[in-house]
Amino acid sequence: MSRLIRTWLNRRTSETSVDLGVVTAPSGVLVLGMAGSIDQWPETGDPLSVRATAAAGFGGGHLHEPADGPSSQWWCEAVAVPAATDRPLTVRAEPWVSYDGPVISVLEVDLGVPWPGKRGGEPMRLGDLPVDRCGMALGDARALDSFVGLNGESVDGLADVTYWGKYSDDAHARFGGERTPQHGGQGPYGRLDLPLREAHEFADRIRAWGPRAGLMVSVDAHSHFHLLDRAGRIHPLLAGRIEIDGCQVLGLGWDPGDHAMRHRGERAWDQVYAVTLEQAGTTTLLRWTVPAEAEERDRAGS
Repeated sequence: MSRLIRTWLNRRTSETSVDLGVVTAPSGVLVLGMAGSIDQWPETGDPLSVRATAAAGFGGGHLHEPADGPSSQWWCEAVAVPAATDRPLTVRAEPWVSYDGPVISVLEVDLGVPWPGKRGGEPMRLGDLPVDRCGMALGDARALDSFVGLNGESVDGLADVTYWGKYSDDAHARFGGERTPQHGGQGPYGRLDLPLREAHEFADRIRAWGPRAGLMVSVDAHSHFHLLDRAGRIHPLLAGRIEIDGCQVLGLGWDPGDHAMRHRGERAWDQVYAVTLEQAGTTTLLRWTVPAEAEERDRAGS
């Protein structure tokens, strides 16, 4: 782990949590779901916002496909809860050090709505979610209906080109570009925010540059998925925000080493983590708890 990341984490863990910014939910329904499948909900039946609104009407709930029975695939999962429409919703996280850097141990969202249970009551469990290897998305249910996913088209006509590998320095000397932003270090060489046609032409010139085994080139259209991922690369916890249909949406990436060692297999291997509603004074918190590894061992041994 880099000294910069360790210094940041040591400073932050002396506090109770880390501020990840705000999201907004003008529809009155907030969704936390698997980012890799947010755009696939229409394939399971009703749009995400329809199912999320129905669940929120009962105080919140876990969404999966199919809606009318137990799932066999679990390739779409989310939770939906009622949220304030007239204010930003604060998002915070408690981090801990995993294999290659800091990861989220607890995610909390102040929903800005009154606690629905008795004062001093027990947390209300909504279900559980896996850590999606493609990351998680937190945002307004109606806005997420417009989410353009992993393999979607550019939402603004632009794309990013990056290249890396054995001959990347030689390619940089010939074709130019800059190091792309990345927290705690330098990302691959590339050119960002190019018109789509120009991006593909630039990538094709690099690929045609003689036999260069080991030089990788990627063209990433500006889908919402890619823009969330890009926004998170400059944050120690891979958390980044973009605007979708006028709403602030938060993306949460996951450290690849942590996911491979602790969360790989996801739902199929019962790698799922509780999502609850909890009282905080007169308001309600949405809390997703992804225990630190030591806590998981203690739980298994109890």
